[in-house]
Amino acid sequence: MTTTVFLVRHGVHDQLQGRLCGRTVGVLMGEAGLAQADAAGRRLAREGVEVVQTSPLERTRQTAERIADACGAPLTTEEALMEIDFGDWNGRTFESLEPEPLWRTWNSARDTARPPSGETMLEVQARLAGWLECVVRSGARAVAAVSHADVIKAAVGLATGLSMRFHDRFEISPGSITTLVIGEGFLKLHTLNEVPHG
Repeated sequence: MTTTVFLVRHGVHDQLQGRLCGRTVGVLMGEAGLAQADAAGRRLAREGVEVVQTSPLERTRQTAERIADACGAPLTTEEALMEIDFGDWNGRTFESLEPEPLWRTWNSARDTARPPSGETMLEVQARLAGWLECVVRSGARAVAAVSHADVIKAAVGLATGLSMRFHDRFEISPGSITTLVIGEGFLKLHTLNEVPHG
């Protein structure tokens, strides 16, 4: 048996461009983000999604609630889908981070760099690997999982063997769907960064 996992990035919010929100609480989507969540829900309603799982943060939960409603599926919170821990960088503006050498290292060597008091991409991949094993054991055939760009990039790296050093060579857009197919002993990337419309 195989399981299809639809990884959905939360929709846009008003702080997306200027600030590293990370695990900052209280970041909510506006109308544009909610419309993206609705579009993802309509797209996934055709896929027989049996369960929707979400990162605990508000912007992912807002997205997941709309997808769960569209799919008629139960919604659960999953810590493994939580945004990467940016440590001391959480909530800072990108402008304030640009001069810092460690910020530049982080963006050029995510396979080894660690944000101050934060989490590495390899640690994100480790928690995702454990979660994917649980998904396979659950017996579900189709799961929607709402998370964050870097977490989804880490999952793509797991499926393809791509080093996180190359994280900037592909996009995970707000409201997009990236699809993995998993089974006993295999994990593969099926689609990348599909942006539903309408």
